[in-house]
Amino acid sequence: MNEQLSMLFVMMELGGIFAPIAFILFHTLRQVLFIPPMIVCIAGGILFGVTMGTIYSIIGLTLNCLFFFLIIKKMPRTHDKISLLKKRWFGEYRNLTVGQITILRLIPFIHYHLLNFCLLEKRQSIKEYAKYACITNIPLAFLYTVFGQFIKQFSPTMMIIILFSLCILVYVLREKITIIKWKEFFKEAH
Repeated sequence: MNEQLSMLFVMMELGGIFAPIAFILFHTLRQVLFIPPMIVCIAGGILFGVTMGTIYSIIGLTLNCLFFFLIIKKMPRTHDKISLLKKRWFGEYRNLTVGQITILRLIPFIHYHLLNFCLLEKRQSIKEYAKYACITNIPLAFLYTVFGQFIKQFSPTMMIIILFSLCILVYVLREKITIIKWKEFFKEAH
């Protein structure tokens, strides 16, 4: 992964005026290279500074979400696999709120596209999905762009405290009502 990040830094330095466009496009390609979005956001802060790095990361992450929105509808088997993953992690009848998705995006080991899928289930139109994808990506881009250097200096105890605090926030921001259809509640066991 260090080789891929080194390649990103060289491309950005040589890119000049096209560097921001290349960086934004790299956000969409990073999923193919299995690079977590947090690392790309940290690189954006190093390359472009806090303000522009955050803006470019928000644009790149939102484009990544829109790409997911367009592709997942054309791939029913992948849709079913992600749906099964969602049921395993969060429960069959649990829907995440936008606030929960925003907080969960900050936790590095939560699957980014699983959260995109949860947002997709909540917001069906592309306009609404794009709006909320952008909103949920703002804290991720800002936090990892600004505090990227400090996060790696935290002690394990501090990291556990931060993760525990984020888990409490996810619980507090949960949906308070679960609606289960009559047929689903009384479905026959096979």
